[in-house]
Amino acid sequence: MVDQTAVLSTPVPGSAELAYRAPHPRLAGLVLTYTGEDRSPAQPLLRRVMALATVVLVIDFEPPIRQVVTDIRPPARQHPTASLVSGLSDRPMLIEQTGRAYGMTVQLTPPGARALFGLPLNEITNTTLGLDDLLGVSARRLTCRLAEAPDWPSRFRLLDSYLIARIGAGPELAAPVRRAWQRLTALSGDVRIGTLADEVGWSRQHLNARFHQEIGLPPKTVGRIARLQKTLSFMGDAGRFSWADAAAACGFTDQPHLNRDFRMLAGCTPTDLRTLMTDWSGLLTGNPLMTHRPLLRRITDGMSGPL
Repeated sequence: MVDQTAVLSTPVPGSAELAYRAPHPRLAGLVLTYTGEDRSPAQPLLRRVMALATVVLVIDFEPPIRQVVTDIRPPARQHPTASLVSGLSDRPMLIEQTGRAYGMTVQLTPPGARALFGLPLNEITNTTLGLDDLLGVSARRLTCRLAEAPDWPSRFRLLDSYLIARIGAGPELAAPVRRAWQRLTALSGDVRIGTLADEVGWSRQHLNARFHQEIGLPPKTVGRIARLQKTLSFMGDAGRFSWADAAAACGFTDQPHLNRDFRMLAGCTPTDLRTLMTDWSGLLTGNPLMTHRPLLRRITDGMSGPL
């Protein structure tokens, strides 16, 4: 495999380095993205995280201070935290972080997370846990090895090796559940749950129950998130179109329908999105293309080292 690590450095006050590389092809369908980050901002970082149909691992080389806020839970007491796992979520949240942001982020699909952690994903839905709580000493050893590696390409290769071995030895989703998840995401939610149930040979009620348990969210919710992801990609690739165009092209009944889903799942309006996406940490969408668009744009403009 050719290592195509992209690294962006900004020589300004509060300088930062961001690195990105796609996971190894053997992890296709299981792991979506790798990101490395090293920055020491003068002010706290505020990151908005939209509802996600993926699982996110944050591997900290130095523990920052984080505060997580959702619409149903008051802010947690601030204290140093290290290496977190955020499960699938059906609501947005805000994360305020103080101190050096130095570590890596890994985004897993539900089949990848199910195999890595060996548990039904409803056990970690709408919550954040320590990586050590789920992977034990293995997580601590991995973090040490990543922190001691000489550069980002070496770290990405270490992640590849660890995840290929660990996920390869883990449990798989039940075939009907995986098939339903694949169809929902491939069609960006544009399929009826009854049709999915017929395709996998289960009743609608049984599919809803098993899907919710194994994936962590009901299939209808995963479909709504997938539709919003399609909308983000549409607007990113075709910026000359309006949000009304996006609503028509991506399966919404009208633009107010799109606006409601944005507020519910992203915690912002479509108009707010463009402002949030101008900063690396403004919004975590769960969409790899949107997450790395600012980085890839600056690379294209010649502001980074070679790929």
